[in-house]
Amino acid sequence: MARNKFDVDENLESPFDIRHLKRAMVYVGRYKWRMILSLSLSALAVVIGLFAPVITQHAIDVIIPSGNIPHLLLWAGLLLSTIVVNIILATIRSRIMTKVGQDIIFDIRSDLYAHLQKLSFEYYDSRPHGKILVRIINYVNSVSDTLSNGIITFVLELFNIVFIVIFMFAMHWKMALVVLAGVPFLVAFIMFIKNRQRKAWQAVSNKSSNLNAYLHEGIVGVKVTQLFVREDENAEIFSGLSEAYREKWMKAVTYNNLLWPTVDSISATVSACIYLVGLLVLGPASVSLGTIVAMSGYAGRFWQPIMTLANMFNNFINAVSYLERIFETLDEPVKVDDKENAETLPPIKGNVDFDSVTFAYDESKTILKDLSFSVKQGESVALVGPTGAGKTTIVNLISRFYDVNEGAVKIDGYDVADVTLKSLRSQMGIMLQDSVVFSGTIADNIRYGKLDATMDEIIAACKTVRADEFISEFPKGYDTEITEGGSTLSQGQRQLIAFARTLISDPKILVLDEATSSIDAKTEKLLQEGLDRLLEGRTSFIIAHRLSTIRNCDKIMYVANQGITECGTHDELMAKKGDYYKLCTAREREEEEKISLQK
Repeated sequence: MARNKFDVDENLESPFDIRHLKRAMVYVGRYKWRMILSLSLSALAVVIGLFAPVITQHAIDVIIPSGNIPHLLLWAGLLLSTIVVNIILATIRSRIMTKVGQDIIFDIRSDLYAHLQKLSFEYYDSRPHGKILVRIINYVNSVSDTLSNGIITFVLELFNIVFIVIFMFAMHWKMALVVLAGVPFLVAFIMFIKNRQRKAWQAVSNKSSNLNAYLHEGIVGVKVTQLFVREDENAEIFSGLSEAYREKWMKAVTYNNLLWPTVDSISATVSACIYLVGLLVLGPASVSLGTIVAMSGYAGRFWQPIMTLANMFNNFINAVSYLERIFETLDEPVKVDDKENAETLPPIKGNVDFDSVTFAYDESKTILKDLSFSVKQGESVALVGPTGAGKTTIVNLISRFYDVNEGAVKIDGYDVADVTLKSLRSQMGIMLQDSVVFSGTIADNIRYGKLDATMDEIIAACKTVRADEFISEFPKGYDTEITEGGSTLSQGQRQLIAFARTLISDPKILVLDEATSSIDAKTEKLLQEGLDRLLEGRTSFIIAHRLSTIRNCDKIMYVANQGITECGTHDELMAKKGDYYKLCTAREREEEEKISLQK
C-alpha cells in the first residue's frame, strides 16, 4: 500500500534541550506558593514516617524483652499515629496538587490556542488538523502531572532519600554502606537506557499524531467516504497507522518495564545482604536484631523512593518528548502580525490600490508580478479568469491574510502592512464558497461578528439576504441549534446565514469569493435584490462563475499571466473580443447545453 501523508513522521533527531524544561518552569512558577505548601506538608510527613523504624527497633530491643505490655501498647499507638498523620497530610497534598496540575493545563492550553489563532493560513494548509489537535489536548494532558505532582514528588523523594541516609548512618554506618552499595549499579543502568527511552517515546508521540490526524479527517469526511465506498480502504489505512502506533508503544513500554525489575532486583539483593552481613559478617556482638530489622525497614524505605524516581524517569522521558512538540507549536512564527509601531486604521471609505505588487506562495511559482490597479470608493469589481490565476490571492492580500513579497496594498492610502490587523479586518466582510457555521443557535451564528446585535437587527439582515423565510420554518426559528459544521442545514442555507452574518457587521469593503455558487438559481434571483442593497455604498470584490453575478459590476478584471490582462465594463470587454469575451461565450454555451439537457 502506498504511503499517505499521515505516515510522514516529524523529525526526531533533535537532542534533549534543557530550555524546554526552563520554559515549562515558567508555568510551574505561577503556582510556586501552593507547591511550596504541598512540599512542606509532604516533607513533614516524611520526617514523621522515618521515626517508624526507630520505634520498631526500640520495641524489639528494649520493650519486648522487658515484658512491659502497657509501654508496648503506648509505642504501638505512637506507630499508628505516624501512619494516620501520613495519610492525612498525603490527602491534603493530593488535593492541592490536583488543582495546580489543572491550572497548569489551563495555562498551557490557553497559550497554545491563543497562538494558533494568530498563525497564518499557510500553517493550517500545510498539515493535517488532527496533528494540531493532538498537541492541544493529548500532549498537554500528558505533561501536566509531570509539571505539578512530578516536581513535588521528585524534590520530596530526594529529600526522603537524604533523611533516610542520615537516619541509617546515625543508627549503624557499616550497615548503611551495605544499603548504598546497590546505587552505582542502578545509575549505570539508567545511563545506558535513558537515550533509548527518549527516542522510543518520541516515536510514540509521532505515531499518535499520525493516528489522530487520520481519525480527525476520517470523521470530517465520512460522507465522502461513504459516497465513494472507501470504507474498506480507509479501514486498512487506519489499521496500518494503529499497528505502527502499537509497535512503537510496545517498544517504549518494554524500556519502561526494564526499570522496575532492575530496581526491585537490586533492592532484594541489598535486603538479603543486610541479613547476611549483619548476622554472619558483623555478628550479634556488633549489630543487634532490632538494628538489623530497623535497617531492613530503612532499606525498603530507601529503595521505595528510588523506585518512584525510576518510574518518574519514565514519565519524565515521555513528557519531554511531548514538551518538544508543544513548544515547537508555540515557537511557530506568526508570519502575518502587527508591526511594532502599527497604527489603527481609521474608519475607511473603501479606496483600494495595488502598487507594483509581487507575490508567491513559494519560490517555485510567482502568482502575481508587478501588479498595479486602483479601485475607488463604492465601486464593484469582478475578478474573473482561469483557475489558479490569482483571483483569490488578490482578495487575500487586501485582507492581509498573506504579506506581499514586493510592492504595497493600500486602503485609503494606508499600507495594510502598517496598520493593525484588527482595525483592518473589522472593516471588511469576506464571503467564501464554503461558509463555516459554528455550533450554537442560528442567531448566535449571525451575531458572530457583532456580539451586541439585537434580534431586530438579526431579522432585518436575514430578510435582506432572503434567509428569514427558511429560518422561520424551523420550530424554534432563530433559536434553532446548529450542529458542528452545520450538517443539519443545506449548503445553500449555510451560505445565506453567512451572508446575514457578513451584512450585520456592516463592512466597508466586501469580498464575495464564489459566494453564490452553493445557492440555486431561483434563490439567487431572490437574493440579487438583497445583494444589490448589500453592495450599495461599499467597495466590493466579486469572484463568481455565473455571469449574472458579475455582469453589472463597475469593473471586470481578467486575471491571468501573473497580472490583469483586461479591465473594463462587461460591454467594453465583450466589444474587445479578447479573453473575457471567450470566457463569456464558453459559459453561455455551457448554460445553453444545460437548458437543452433539462428539456
